[in-house]
Amino acid sequence: MDLPRSDIESRDAEKDSDAPEQYGSNIVWWDGDNDPMNPYNWPAWKTSMNALFLTFLNFITPLASSICAPGVPQIMEEFGSSNTLLASFVVSIYVLGFAFGPLLFAPMSEVYGRTITYHVCNVGFVAFIVGCALAPSLGSLIAFRFLSGLFGSCPITNGGGSIADMVPQERRGLFIGLYSIGPLLGPIVGPIVGGFLAGAQGWRWVFWLIAIIGGLVMVLMIAFTRETYAPVLLQRKVDRLIKETGNPQLRSKLDEGLTPGSYFKRAIERPIRLLLFSPITTICAVYMAIVYGYLYLMFSSITEVFQESYGFSTNIVGLSFLGLGVGSIIGIGTISVTSDRQIKKRVNEDGGKVKPEYRIQLVPIGGILLPAGLFIYGWTAQYHIHWIVPMIGMAVTGTGNMIIFMSLVLYLIDAFPVHAASALASNTFIRSIGGALLPLAGLPMFESLGVGWGNSLLGFLAVAFVPVPFVLLRYGEQLRTKYPVKNL
Repeated sequence: MDLPRSDIESRDAEKDSDAPEQYGSNIVWWDGDNDPMNPYNWPAWKTSMNALFLTFLNFITPLASSICAPGVPQIMEEFGSSNTLLASFVVSIYVLGFAFGPLLFAPMSEVYGRTITYHVCNVGFVAFIVGCALAPSLGSLIAFRFLSGLFGSCPITNGGGSIADMVPQERRGLFIGLYSIGPLLGPIVGPIVGGFLAGAQGWRWVFWLIAIIGGLVMVLMIAFTRETYAPVLLQRKVDRLIKETGNPQLRSKLDEGLTPGSYFKRAIERPIRLLLFSPITTICAVYMAIVYGYLYLMFSSITEVFQESYGFSTNIVGLSFLGLGVGSIIGIGTISVTSDRQIKKRVNEDGGKVKPEYRIQLVPIGGILLPAGLFIYGWTAQYHIHWIVPMIGMAVTGTGNMIIFMSLVLYLIDAFPVHAASALASNTFIRSIGGALLPLAGLPMFESLGVGWGNSLLGFLAVAFVPVPFVLLRYGEQLRTKYPVKNL
């Protein structure tokens, strides 16, 4: 049996009664199933081009989160500070910006459109990255880092929504797989590049590099990207038809009859309402916060471990992050290959029903791999076993991390297709707080417990969360349907 053509169309097919009846035949919708204005009908090159820009942008902004990590000793020396907490905060404050940005930019994208939101945020991101490069003090650097993270959070949240706008559910896994490379691979590649660049040119050139690349992407996106959000596209069509026909009663089928102020207020409240009143959203957010926080906790120990235990120099210590990188690529490949295939198989078996829960079949495997990798990394590094072995442990953790990350992102997009950006915003808010604050405890914890017991503590906590994926598989559909958030 064929899959639904689009999430928006299938939703409205079930809710035709929600359309404003007083407008009658004045309701504006797509011009048939093959309307080229509908992003689901775009040619492959156009969809791929938009997705490619989003993928690259979603790599650049997370790259900026950790690229300065190897240069932190230079930063602290230049500004005359020896405070280890501030040293960690220089890196993690950027991720704190990731927490708050989505609460504003996801609703903006669902009111004004995706593209204008990307353009505004790209300008802000580049401007504040330049501010980091020119920072005259440690305080100003921390402030600029927060603001650049705030604006850099836009693709992390809205990119998934944009892909949901363009790509039907049965093909979405591959696109989300490529798009998801950024949030996990960017922070891993960052220290590798930053280590060489900071050693050769100093820490300020780390930020100049990001500003140059970010500026190029900004210009290209302004020139080539197009709007994807159906409600905005249909409203543009309505505005055009009103001018052509002189009929002010025309309304989009997705128009809920709200004033612009009321609509924006609802959009601003939407991520918080999803987080507070949708149990499935809350569970995913808390679980992702633990997983994401572990990634940045590892960042706080990897450089020190491989410098002190294995004699890696400042220039090459960034290469020690390759273990996480390889594992992340394995996780991406696993989900990209299996997720869409699993959806098609289960839909055929279940008579055409598409359930979001089909996306999380592999999450239990990721939940087991995560602590397993932590134990391997921690104890092999503790006893100075050849450096390739702790890297293998990091790869196992990276694989588990990416399987969990991608599966839950796909799950939220499929569960809230029209409001995917808001669903991802609520998730990003919680997980980014975990990613920003947990690493502040990393260095003290590893200093007190050692890298072996420190990672074991993390591993035991991860083991305690292993039942979460099984709960999602067993009760996810029930929680999602029994506790819907109305009037989103």
